[in-house]
Amino acid sequence: MKNKLTVTTPSDRELLVTRTFDAPRALVWEAMTTPALLKRWVAGPPGWEMTACEDDQRVGGTFRWAWSGPDGAQLVMSGEYREVAAPERCVRTERFEAVGGPPMGEQLATLVLIEQGGKTTLTITLLYPSKEARDGAAASGMEHGMAAGYDRLDDILAAK
Repeated sequence: MKNKLTVTTPSDRELLVTRTFDAPRALVWEAMTTPALLKRWVAGPPGWEMTACEDDQRVGGTFRWAWSGPDGAQLVMSGEYREVAAPERCVRTERFEAVGGPPMGEQLATLVLIEQGGKTTLTITLLYPSKEARDGAAASGMEHGMAAGYDRLDDILAAK
């Protein structure tokens, strides 16, 4: 049975994502920071493909991930790293843009990986500029795409 993703709202402007992986923290960190591995599990919903994965994971470094989907849909996520403490913690800005559509705003993402007994618990705190922005993200169904990606990540970690 796969580990379950949970999403909660600890404050008016935050979403808290939690998920456990049956793997050591160093392996989880590697899979979350290596572009070739990211492209294997951050594919998006069925029918989508990650087409770009540029990642300069250092303080002040930037990233740009892009996806293409059905009927020519395109999505880009980009941002800047504010804190990197491998293999435990990462803080970065995240901006989403549906190509051809309006910007979707920016959030601050804080990733923390805690290892205990050979398992790693991931927590991501997403801080939005307003309650409305948080509610929009929560209503988007993003947790389904995240859960599917983390299930794919389980398979990659099991093979290591």
